[in-house]
Amino acid sequence: MDDTPRQFLTDLLRTHSPSGFETRGQRVWLDYVSDIADEVWTDAYGNAVAVVEGSGSGPELAFTGHVDEIGFIVRDVTDDGFLRVGPIGGADRTVSKGQHVTVHTDDGSVQGVVGQTAIHLRDHGSEEYEDIEAQFVDVGADDEETARELVQVGDPVTFTSGMYELHGNRLAARGVDNRVGVWAAAEGLRRVAETDHEATVYAVSTVQEEVGLQGARMVGYDLDPDAVVALDVTHATDSPAVSGEKNGPVELGKGPVISRGSTNHPVLVDLLREAAEEAGVDAQLQATGVRTGTDADAFYTTRSGIPAVNVGIPNRYMHTPVEVVDTADLDSTVDLLAEFAVRAGEYDDFAVEL
Repeated sequence: MDDTPRQFLTDLLRTHSPSGFETRGQRVWLDYVSDIADEVWTDAYGNAVAVVEGSGSGPELAFTGHVDEIGFIVRDVTDDGFLRVGPIGGADRTVSKGQHVTVHTDDGSVQGVVGQTAIHLRDHGSEEYEDIEAQFVDVGADDEETARELVQVGDPVTFTSGMYELHGNRLAARGVDNRVGVWAAAEGLRRVAETDHEATVYAVSTVQEEVGLQGARMVGYDLDPDAVVALDVTHATDSPAVSGEKNGPVELGKGPVISRGSTNHPVLVDLLREAAEEAGVDAQLQATGVRTGTDADAFYTTRSGIPAVNVGIPNRYMHTPVEVVDTADLDSTVDLLAEFAVRAGEYDDFAVEL
């Protein structure tokens, strides 16, 4: 990965952007794609779009990812100055206690920790994972008045953990889900812009995926492209904690994952597989017999049905502060998108043949 794309990825991963509060992340993304695209714009809820116009009468394609991440939200302040929180998206109650968190207020960041009773003081054998709503954040305040001077009900909260490089091409961070998807959408657009291409290509950074694919529904209706590639993380199953009986196999470093079944349009699936072979990209396959759980599920039921497919980036420990990906998979995903855009540019439409 070259220095400029790597710095862009770093900037995205260091920017906190929980669902419903994506402004910071979208600003980073827009600043980057503005130097690539022919035009950029946003909608009322902050979905961000960048477009590179095609040279011919080719189709309109969209590469999309969601910029939002899971987190928490302040819902109350106790008499003794602790914060009660609720989840934003699929926050994992088993990893939140004992973590550093940041409360994002109108006046700046407030640091806190999610309280955890010391092991010496717990009744052994009866430990349970408390619901998020039963957990609390300690910001150091001694009373309610002091705490309310620092934060307000409705302020978002995220884990404070940063980005760390592991051995080889691996890196760990919170918010990998799905900064790597919006990174790939932008980098795919950049690669298309550097070539002659028939298709008009949109890169889209959606909001509020983690709370129900809401942004994709909005922007899908507005854009109404001919085809969508939804870029998101998918569960890597190559760690000891994951059973291969119900999941996978998906491995880090073995390339992007093309989903087959249900949501995923068969013509697009075939195009992606052909593109992978032509580009020399090792692509993995994943069965999604019911739904993908990604923005692709929203796009393909928008309007009269937009052909959509999900491409996953293998990710360990999803929805934790220590998600792990392999940057080689990110580079391969961009190679796949670039070749896909070339091949898809030759299509008038993507309807299945009956």
